[in-house]
Amino acid sequence: MKKVALIVVLALSGCAGDRGTYPSLAIRPTEKVGFAEPTPPPPTVAKSDPALDATLAGMTAKLRAIVSGFDADAARAERAAAAARGRPVGSDPWLTAQTALAALDEWRAQASTLASDASQLASDRAATLAPEYPGVDAMQQAATAEATRQDGVIGRIQASLPAA
Repeated sequence: MKKVALIVVLALSGCAGDRGTYPSLAIRPTEKVGFAEPTPPPPTVAKSDPALDATLAGMTAKLRAIVSGFDADAARAERAAAAARGRPVGSDPWLTAQTALAALDEWRAQASTLASDASQLASDRAATLAPEYPGVDAMQQAATAEATRQDGVIGRIQASLPAA
């Protein structure tokens, strides 16, 4: 009997526990919030920036000059490429057409640089957490579109010439 009482006492002593406080299993205040997305703050409106407007005006004038210069040189390159059709690689008309294409590459590089400059303006504004400025985005899109257009024209003229 003593052995049975000892076994019962030892078995029941394993059930004894710490009577300290434990976290409740009830819903916590943060769990009541839910998983819905919070409403976004209203967009901030960019204030007029005369210095940035002047920079954008200069970039717009430069883009117009690039477009007109490219178009004039593209017309010359078209004429030179037409004169070089059917001529062998390395002939004078072919070399003239290649030289005209090189001039077009210079205009394309200027358009690409202008697009990069506009992108840098947008990045600089974003780095300071300034709101988007519509003129910056418009300039970036216009310069990128012009560089893409110029790529197409150069590719078309280049394809019309015999490959070296």
